[in-house]
Amino acid sequence: MSTIVARSGNAAAEAAAQDAAREEVAERSAKPKPGKQPKAAKDGWHRFVVDVWITNLNAIEFGIYKRSRNRAKSRQFTADMDVFAEVIENGERTGLIGYREDLWKEKTGMDKRLVFKLFNETVNWRATMDLMVGRSLQMTIGARGLPVTAFSINTDDDNFLIYLERSANKWPLMPENFSFFLMNDNQPEFYRLKRDLIDLGGDYTLYDQSGNVVGALDGKVFSLGGKWYGKIKQSHADKRLLTVMKLFAGMLIFNGDSRRHLKALYRDVRRGKIKPTIEAQEADLYKNPRRTR
Repeated sequence: MSTIVARSGNAAAEAAAQDAAREEVAERSAKPKPGKQPKAAKDGWHRFVVDVWITNLNAIEFGIYKRSRNRAKSRQFTADMDVFAEVIENGERTGLIGYREDLWKEKTGMDKRLVFKLFNETVNWRATMDLMVGRSLQMTIGARGLPVTAFSINTDDDNFLIYLERSANKWPLMPENFSFFLMNDNQPEFYRLKRDLIDLGGDYTLYDQSGNVVGALDGKVFSLGGKWYGKIKQSHADKRLLTVMKLFAGMLIFNGDSRRHLKALYRDVRRGKIKPTIEAQEADLYKNPRRTR
């Protein structure tokens, strides 16, 4: 019986792979170039919703062969991928956010990492957001124990990685800030995400490098899993910035735990309880691109 189930699962995966190949060809032929702005909204804002589920029994993963089919659709959909949120735009699902559950729940020490992935509605990969444990620990040590998280974001059609980092310039009980920049025609454009001072549901305001408000995330207090209503001014709403905002909203339910993880790592390294190591996939992100291969 197990052999029959395995063969059926493999057949389903192969069928999904063929479907995915056709979908990828169609998507790439219609894919906008990096920096291209979505269709303008009437009020000048591009809006989206990130809705976090409270259970794994969702339509994306539920079913005997569902996970096998999803892996076939995208090599980025690993065996431990847990889809926990959906992205809604114009009343329709346009994206899914998952994370590497085993890396976060089963690993310990410096092997314990957060890896988020953004997929489109047909479970094809669009972006990855990694917690850079080595870089985060470096800055936490520099901040003398204040947890400073650093993330790298890899989008599917950009030549540059995006680095999003929590600021170490923070007073107790005051709002946290995150910053990042995008490259446009080899020119950086800087952004800052500041948590609102009066904040109940995880509200953040997005500022450009001139200090102008260009976006926001409005978290809902009484949502069961977590729900953020996002908006970005149309003049700034290219694909990469939208991707950063969507992944950042998905990260927020892990925000406190990731800070506590860095705080514990800092204490254990100082006390000599653990020897710092860098996991192989994270180490690849630090390698010199001009090294001899």
